Order: sequence, then structure tokens, then C-alpha cells
Amino acid sequence: MNGPVQSPLVAHVIYRLDYGGLENGVVNLVNRIPAGRYRQAIVCLAGIGQAFQRRIHRDDVEVVSLGKRPGKDPAAYGRMWRLLRRLRPTIVHTRNLGTVDMQWVAVAAGVPRRVHGEHGWEASDPRGLDPHSLRIRRACRPAVHRYVPMSRDLAHWLEAAVHVRPSRIRQAYNGVDTERFRPATPVESTGEVVRIGTVGRLDPVKNHAALLRAVRTILDQRPDLDAALRLTIVGDGPLRGALEALAGDLGLLRHVEFTGTRDDTASILRNLDLFVLPSVNEGISNTILEAMASGLPVLAARVGGNPELVVHGETGLLYEPGAADGLAAGLQSYLDEPGLRRAHGSAGRRRAQENFSLDAMVQRYLDIYDELTCAA
Repeated sequence: MNGPVQSPLVAHVIYRLDYGGLENGVVNLVNRIPAGRYRQAIVCLAGIGQAFQRRIHRDDVEVVSLGKRPGKDPAAYGRMWRLLRRLRPTIVHTRNLGTVDMQWVAVAAGVPRRVHGEHGWEASDPRGLDPHSLRIRRACRPAVHRYVPMSRDLAHWLEAAVHVRPSRIRQAYNGVDTERFRPATPVESTGEVVRIGTVGRLDPVKNHAALLRAVRTILDQRPDLDAALRLTIVGDGPLRGALEALAGDLGLLRHVEFTGTRDDTASILRNLDLFVLPSVNEGISNTILEAMASGLPVLAARVGGNPELVVHGETGLLYEPGAADGLAAGLQSYLDEPGLRRAHGSAGRRRAQENFSLDAMVQRYLDIYDELTCAA
């Protein structure tokens, strides 16, 4: 007698399960897809951060690490093939450059449907135009049935640079938990001190140095703000030492706090007055969505997917990344007008609730997966 028919399995393939916007999006998706629609597994090429894994609230999701060594590790392909033969997923969903070559392993293992997501840019290749990286992506293109870019900007890049046909692209925005990320109550408000914050990995593409220099410019122009202005930088990465040294050189050690990686980002955002993202490029920033949901105005460079999230003059301010004083001028506008901060923060909260909910994100992925399984 045949047993009950199981729902199709989606195997999410990521480089490492640890702190990051991509990983956060995967965990949110895995936690919310109904078990009756799709079973799920997470395959990590290079390891698992145990603290981050605890954010997966389901005991029916297998999480596996292949233990890939840094650099070339041909044996990892064999381990992936054997794992896929054991799991027998209906869909393999890889993400970003670090996993795209596993699409061909999925073909070899007989996985019938294959999806690849593009979530943003590598720090070493902020426009996605590195010739070697493009060769890899183009070589893997025949193995992919559907591409899922996180922004329209990334969708255009897939068409123009990777030469993906538009019919194979299904753009999907990340979602944000608007219950976890919520505005401060009056008791939580920060009073006279103006608290600026940013969240992100401390690497060159995030451009934290520009934010430090802009704060120094503001304090030089407005000495009266010396006791009132504070900057919180949440995150860790290879530039932490250099950025702390720069803060010292600029005389900002009294004004800047480097928190490192934190689990309580939602609480930190509720204690800010302004969120800044000075990146030189972005896909779709989870941290912008979290700041908007937290009722914060957002000041960001007009790059990548940022204009798709921030409505200039309504939910925040966008500045041209090439303008030498653009970031400092935006900071000055918000420091001079507390009412503008409040108005943009409230509008950002509404926009997050109406356009970037987790329910909308999950439904978009379900539509993509359903399209593929129906075609199988």
C-alpha cells in the first residue's frame, strides 16, 4: 500500500547560514512557508552559525553543512550530489555567485526544477561586472529555470550583463516583520540626544567611512551639536579596526559606538532617530526595510535598489553618491527639522506595512514555486 503523498521539497542552497540580509530573508521564508505546501531543507556550503540557526523555528527543516573549504574544494561538489540524491528535492534554490555553480550539480543529481536568486553585490564587484564572475554566471545560465532578483535594478542587470531572457525572471522583494520591527513608544524615545544609526557588514561596499566623515563635517559646522549627536554602527567585518581607527583620527570616539554583531537589532532601531545607509551599491536592503518598519526616516545613497524602497521626500532622503557633500547635507536637513524626521518615519512605517510585508514575500515565492512544480 502506498503511503501518504508528500509535499514537494525545496532545497535552499546558501554559502553560509550566519548573520546577513540574504540569510535573514531565507530564515523568514523558511519559517513561514506552510508545511502542507512545501517541505524545506537548507544546505550551507561553508558552515552554520549556531546562534543564527536558532532563529529557525521549525523542527521539520533539515539544515546541513557541506563543510566546504575556502577556495577550491572539488570534493564539495561530490558531497552536494550525494546529498541531493538523498533528499530528492523537487526544487533547488541557489543564491548569489557563491552557490550558482551548484545548479549543474542539481542537474546531474536529477533535480527537476532549479531556481537562482540574486540578492545583491559582492564587495569586490559592486556592479556585478567582473569578467570572471560573469563567465561563471553565464556558464550556469542554461541550468536555471527561473531567476529571482531582489530588485528591478538586479533584474535589469540579469538581462543586460548575464543575458537572461526576461521570460525567465521573476522579481521578488524581501519582506520585513512589522511586528518585531516597530516604532518606539514614547517611553522609549531618546529625548534631546539625536541618535543616528546604521546596520551592516563592515566592508568597503557599505562605505561606513563616508558616514564617519559626514558626522565630522556636521560637528565642525555645528559645534552646538557636540553634546547631542551620537552615531551607532551595528555589525562586524574586515574593516572594523580601520573604521575604529578612523573614528579616533576624526576625534569621534566620544560620539560613535561600534556594537559588533547583535541579536537585538529591533531594539537598537527603536532607540534611533535616523537611519543612514551610505553604501556604494545595494540590492534590496533588509536593513532599510527594518528601519522603515521601525518608524525611522532613511537617508541613503541613490544606488541599486534603494530608490525602490525609499520614496525621496516622503519616507526619507536619497543623495547622489558622487556628490561630495550629499550625505552631510542630508544629515543636516534631518538634524535641523525634527518634524521632518517624524513625518518621514511615519510614512516609511506605512509603506513597509503596505508594500513589504512578510506575507507578500512568502506569497511571491509560493507563486514561483507553484509555477515550476505545475510545469514539472
